[in-house]
Amino acid sequence: MSGDSVESGIPMTPDLESASDDVLIAGIAAGQAEALTRLFRRRQADVYRFALHMTGATALADDVTQDVFLIVMRDAARYEPGRSSVTAWLCGIARNCVRQRVSRDTRLESLSGPADDEATLPVIQPDPIGEMSRVERIAMLRRAVLALPVRYREVVVLCDLEELTYADAADALDCAIGTVRSRLHRARAMLAVRLAALQAGEARKDPNHADRAVDLPVTQKRCMA
Repeated sequence: MSGDSVESGIPMTPDLESASDDVLIAGIAAGQAEALTRLFRRRQADVYRFALHMTGATALADDVTQDVFLIVMRDAARYEPGRSSVTAWLCGIARNCVRQRVSRDTRLESLSGPADDEATLPVIQPDPIGEMSRVERIAMLRRAVLALPVRYREVVVLCDLEELTYADAADALDCAIGTVRSRLHRARAMLAVRLAALQAGEARKDPNHADRAVDLPVTQKRCMA
């Protein structure tokens, strides 16, 4: 490998295993196939989870994941180190890919979501996701998240499920940090209402259900600016 690659901060191939995401992106922009392979292995699960939480469709999540890394291969030079994390950048690409695929496939439910009547929603302070149980209520959580209008679903997925900071979520969504904060506050209140409705429905079918504890099946890290 030439000295130019060393001077640019792009490590030789054997060092890519421990290279940072930013360095891998630089390597991809420089044409290193191994850098793309390393980034895919490291971050494809993050992209897949985001797409799955947004669509509820495994096949679509697989397609979106492939789309994202094809775009990365083409547009790696457009990434701006220091502006946001690579994960946030990838989620931003995935967000656009999800919207494009859904708009092309009429079999899928529109991501526009129903208009929510905010006047009818109670203001709920507790974080509903932080109170979900680990295993038996995963399906309930996914249904509740998918029922949210897209602008609220996105912030829940990014901040509460993908654990991005407010700043990274704002970059992924191309909006202000204050917008992320306000949407997330609203989204958690809406999610609590939807979860309560789902639990009430389960309780009607199974009286013993009401006594079961519910909390989130992932370790949650609070968003920070």
